[in-house]
Amino acid sequence: MIQKHTLLEQIRADILSQGICPDLAKQAKNLVMGDGNEDAQIVIIGEAPGKNEDEQGKPFIGASGKFLTEMLLQSGLRREDVYITNIVKYRPPKNRDPSESEKKAFWPFLLRQLEVINPTIVVTLGRHSMEYFIPEAKISDVHGDMRVVKVGDNQFNIVPLYHPAAAIYNRKLRQTLIDDFKELPKIIKKLEK
Repeated sequence: MIQKHTLLEQIRADILSQGICPDLAKQAKNLVMGDGNEDAQIVIIGEAPGKNEDEQGKPFIGASGKFLTEMLLQSGLRREDVYITNIVKYRPPKNRDPSESEKKAFWPFLLRQLEVINPTIVVTLGRHSMEYFIPEAKISDVHGDMRVVKVGDNQFNIVPLYHPAAAIYNRKLRQTLIDDFKELPKIIKKLEK
């Protein structure tokens, strides 16, 4: 059987060989694929790399990443236990929101990552990653609630959460996000029964 690592590396190679989002690629330092446990029960999906992520080639290592690590620890998890990625794999200029066309271009590669890793739950951080799995939903209405979502031939257990950056800018969301994160191990336990 082909190793998951080899399959994930092939996805990276395909993005590069197919020239996905050439305008983004031109101004980015790194293609930021993902980081963490390739056998993870939890895959966490953000929107796109920021400045620090672009420079180091790893997702969620800036201020949002520090808060993400803190929330994982409070939930009894470590970064090494989960796999972290983004929908868009290149940093948009000036940290602007990723465009619809950029998200659409990277969507098939994200689905391939999820097929390879095959997590128990997929945690979307913020509306950009949530809306591809749960269109029309408002994050304020659905955060923390798991939904079974069918995408093509695949079925995913999606848990939408606020983006850590939102909690950095809005202190009221901080405890909500921490509480939602603490539920993740419980959701996995329920699914394993």
